[in-house]
Amino acid sequence: MEKKASSSSMAVTAIWCFVAYVTIATMSSSAASKPSFDDNFSIMWSENHFKTSEDGQTWFLSLDNDTGCGFQTKEKYRFGWFSMKLKLVGGDSAGVVTAYYMCTEDGAGPTRDELDFEFLGNRTGEPYLIQTNVYKNGTGNREMRHKLWFDPTLDYHTYSILWNSHQIIFFVDRVPVRVYKNADYENNFFPNQKPMYLFSSIWNADDWATRGGLEKTDWKKAPFVSSYRDFTVDGCQWKDPYPDCVSSTTQHWWDQYEAWHLTKDQKLDFAWVQRNLVIYDYCKDTERFPTLPEECSLSPWD
Repeated sequence: MEKKASSSSMAVTAIWCFVAYVTIATMSSSAASKPSFDDNFSIMWSENHFKTSEDGQTWFLSLDNDTGCGFQTKEKYRFGWFSMKLKLVGGDSAGVVTAYYMCTEDGAGPTRDELDFEFLGNRTGEPYLIQTNVYKNGTGNREMRHKLWFDPTLDYHTYSILWNSHQIIFFVDRVPVRVYKNADYENNFFPNQKPMYLFSSIWNADDWATRGGLEKTDWKKAPFVSSYRDFTVDGCQWKDPYPDCVSSTTQHWWDQYEAWHLTKDQKLDFAWVQRNLVIYDYCKDTERFPTLPEECSLSPWD
């Protein structure tokens, strides 16, 4: 992993036009004024487990034996680029899950669509794992797990989702770690009709998160704290009763041809991820799925 961290072929050379556009737009807007937490988000539960830095630009969620905490965007979106910097719980974090995800509703409704980043804590010295998942109409079971090429507890790293009608890409520091493609026909696996809010939370999941639930949360180490900053969104904001983004168009950068496929540099990075970081891929689990889900036949390279 040290070799990868020092290589310039990863994040430095992966400069592609639509992400450059986002970077420039973000820098321009942040130079004028930085939005506060209240500008974008609302606390979902346990406000006394939420804190901000003195300048209001860093947000802290804590978990103890009583409860965790979570927040969500005030607006919902259909398609776009969604990005946040996170620094995860350090030390012994077994059983703790920090979640950063998009969902059509507040709560695990039976017909929800959802795009998940879940960061699975571990015992001291063991690596964090990232679990991603995709839900369509309440059906998930599309988990992938990855290692990271850095320690996510030492500094902030950027986790992003690109969502359009052609693909969903999960990025870590602008490196594509997962590509989830749509088909050119109506299907039951690609979530592209319902608008979603963006959520973040920290909670106890020691019944499954670390070694399948064998490692339990050590509450003597509480409170467990994850921190967030630099939320960026460039997406189609949904407005009821007459939303602007009821159908896919090509007027936005994130729904133009360049954002429908991996670029050449992204393919190089994605190939490295596939070779070195994938821990679990449901599309290769024939014991769990004797007949693989139909989206597993779609190539992320196309």
